[in-house]
Amino acid sequence: MLKKVIIIDKVHPVIIRKLEKHGFACDYFPDINKNEIDSLIAAYFGLVVRSKITLDRDFLSKATQLGFIGRVGAGMENIDTEYAESKGIRCFNSPEGNRDAVGEHTLGLLLSLLNHLNRADLQVREGKWLREENRGSEIKGKVVGIIGYGNMGSAFAQRLKGFEAEVISYDKYKTGYTDGNTRETTLEEVFEKSDIVSMHIPLSRETRFLCDTEFFTRFRNNIVFINTSRGPILKTEDLVEMIRMGKVTGAALDVLEYESSSFEGLPDPYPEALKFLMNSDKVVFTPHIAGWTSESESKLASVLAGKIIHAFPS
Repeated sequence: MLKKVIIIDKVHPVIIRKLEKHGFACDYFPDINKNEIDSLIAAYFGLVVRSKITLDRDFLSKATQLGFIGRVGAGMENIDTEYAESKGIRCFNSPEGNRDAVGEHTLGLLLSLLNHLNRADLQVREGKWLREENRGSEIKGKVVGIIGYGNMGSAFAQRLKGFEAEVISYDKYKTGYTDGNTRETTLEEVFEKSDIVSMHIPLSRETRFLCDTEFFTRFRNNIVFINTSRGPILKTEDLVEMIRMGKVTGAALDVLEYESSSFEGLPDPYPEALKFLMNSDKVVFTPHIAGWTSESESKLASVLAGKIIHAFPS
């Protein structure tokens, strides 16, 4: 049987080449809209997406021939994976493809924040030469707490190794993973010892708004907070309050609570909490690009193709 695959987001062409080499027939429609997808999906065995649409029960009920969904990326929150798998639809993602990009980007955010690189750059461009006002802080000697030790958290830990920090980590769903880059510990110790906290967890009902006032006030030290996972794990209004109180001395945010579901934009007008963060020199932003490198674009697609081919050999 010909295994037809529909690809509905822009992806690196390596995934098409690999799938077609192994007997799949790929239709590439990166500009297709939701109504068109709904009308076509019944004809396909495979669906490859990034984050264009939500694959809920209503949509999946129309996918009567679907054997798999491939997510080019890490997060699966736009897919009702439980319902899909109950219908015999296998779900794949490819976090291995951008783990290196996220690890490097997270380190870059931290260095920028601790050394005031963004602020100092703007000041010099304005003719201001302010040295004492931009005195930085070193990573060495600090305790970095990593929450979530999957592909992304472990990649960040590996890149911290040369900085001579103490790196501790907590993962609710993993044990026995202590390596040369981190020491596995309890969430309580992360709260007790961390100076810097980096979030590397998926978005789910359990993790939505996990980082709220209660979360931040459990830390014994004032902390630097980094989020390169998903925006809605953080309650932005509570972060604002923690910055005002001095409990959070700096925040590096690649993702925001207010992003569209496709990660392509922010609401207009901006929420008041976001306006505050935008006007704060204690915050560094990037636009959901931690895993967004030239190298990761091809690796994400290649890893996903490999998983699909392994599951459905020709």
